This record gives sequence, structure tokens and C-alpha cells, in this order.
Amino acid sequence: QVQLVQSGGGLVQAGGSLTLSCAAPYRTFTYYHLGWFRQTPGKEREFEAAVSWGGLTSYADSVKGRFTISRDNDKITAHLQMNSLKPEDTAVYYCAAKIRDLVPITTARSYNYWGQGTQVTVSS
Repeated sequence: QVQLVQSGGGLVQAGGSLTLSCAAPYRTFTYYHLGWFRQTPGKEREFEAAVSWGGLTSYADSVKGRFTISRDNDKITAHLQMNSLKPEDTAVYYCAAKIRDLVPITTARSYNYWGQGTQVTVSS
């Protein structure tokens, strides 16, 4: 089972910043769309940000202007820079990769590969 490898996360005070990283194992992932989702207990995974294989970005309204997604195709990695963090951003964050298809990049079920998840906790 192919899995993306995540790093980063942890505990931060409100207003602070964190960076999450995600590494893919094969160069073919440079042709995949990459996304970040988050999940809190009892809720489904929610879309936060995505970057297409061509570099186009998309964000959930709740993080627009605060989070920045990027990808480095040479290193086969994706990053999520999170600024101005709020307590409601507390969740387990997952990176994911999906093949290019007709399903919107915001749809969690359309992603083929996932990272192991990393906890982000924002204290007030």
C-alpha cells in the first residue's frame, strides 16, 4: 500500500504558524493533484487546500488568506503553510494525492493515496 509521508504539526498558540509537509514515494506523483484535508472527532474529512499537477491552487473559505499550499516537483513534496492559526483549526491533518480525473479536487473520496495524518493543536 503506497502511503504519503507527513511531517510537521504540533502545538501552537492562537495566531501562530505551522508548516506541514508531505513526501510522495514515486516521481509519477508529480502528475497527481495534491491536497490537504483535516478531520475532527465525529466529523468527515474536510477539504482545506489543493494544488493541481499544473500548479493551480484551491482553498476552503475557512482558510483562504491564512493557509498556503505549494508543491516541489523536484523533491516530490507538498507543503501547507498555516498562518494566523485559530483554535478551530485544531484537527488531524492529512495530505492526499489523486489522479487527474473529472471529480472536483475538493472531494476527499476521489483521492487515491493518503498520508498517515498529523495532529495540529491550536491553544487559545
